[in-house]
Amino acid sequence: MTALHLRGTVLPDGEPRDLWIHDGRISLTPVAGAETLVREGFLVPGLVDAHCHPGIGVGGPVSLERAAEQALTSRDAGTLLIRDCGDPVDTRPLQQRAELPRIIRAGRHLALPKRYIPGLGVELDDPALLPSAVAEQAAEGDGWVKLVGDWIDRGVGDLAPLWPDDVLAEAIAVAHEAGARVTAHVFGEDALPGLINAGIDCLEHGTGLSADLIDEVARRGTALVPTLINIENFPGIADKAGKYPAYAAHMRALHAGVAETVAAALDAGVPVYAGSDAGGMIEHGRLVDEIEALHRVGMSREQALAAASWSARSWLGHESLVDGASADLLVLDADPRADLSALRHPRHLVLRGAVPR
Repeated sequence: MTALHLRGTVLPDGEPRDLWIHDGRISLTPVAGAETLVREGFLVPGLVDAHCHPGIGVGGPVSLERAAEQALTSRDAGTLLIRDCGDPVDTRPLQQRAELPRIIRAGRHLALPKRYIPGLGVELDDPALLPSAVAEQAAEGDGWVKLVGDWIDRGVGDLAPLWPDDVLAEAIAVAHEAGARVTAHVFGEDALPGLINAGIDCLEHGTGLSADLIDEVARRGTALVPTLINIENFPGIADKAGKYPAYAAHMRALHAGVAETVAAALDAGVPVYAGSDAGGMIEHGRLVDEIEALHRVGMSREQALAAASWSARSWLGHESLVDGASADLLVLDADPRADLSALRHPRHLVLRGAVPR
């Protein structure tokens, strides 16, 4: 692998510096014979899609080859690290491919029969089986487990929790004992207290968060990945739910309040990260749309960028542009802290020290 030299404004510190890349890693000391890739520009730690599903398409699970194509689409749009956030496809072979983004696997969604999208999750016949299922997924994944916290209950005609509070508490404790963190899909209000009080590490979507719950989430340091561009699908979901008018009205109300909810979470100090929810209703490669959406609901441009770059990398246990770190970065012509659209046109991507394009 050719040694590289880059000079530019390094984010997040914003100082012009020289970086060298040797054997796939960053060096702050000169490397003899390095080829200069750039002499000016902005060097940004590789983007992170914290809620992505390489392995899910519009019709459900896809082939491993198609999952690789999805991952490449994300990579070409600047995403160099993916938290898969639940996947029916075993993507471990993709982790061995140097040209694909790094993938942190969360195993399969854990749900109940008829209480999630068919074919995507492991469906448990009894809620009491959740702790043992969590133990299995913790062993299968890369430090994350994904629960379905709520979904439409057709007997109720609206969103409803899947798991009793005591079962949640035991299941999350099991994950923590195994060294794994737990996240949960949750749209509505009713499932949130049980998840939060059980010690959940992250909430996906979180559209039902109230002011009191936001304060508790902030106190606990629970993360939120709001997937704003996916929440835009709620009115369309409601339009197709004519048999369930309460559910339809609920989804429209959650959509109407999401900007205020996320803004309140930001004001309270909840750690918020960028996730596109690519797969199914959202095309892969749309992370920059999510970054811009976070800016619109109250993050500064730099905060929104951090939520998909250096802050997200730290949260997931990956370094940014420091000595010895893996060389995963974007080279931009313009400063994304002033104009987030600069992220749409990287001059170069560097992944594991190589330039894929």
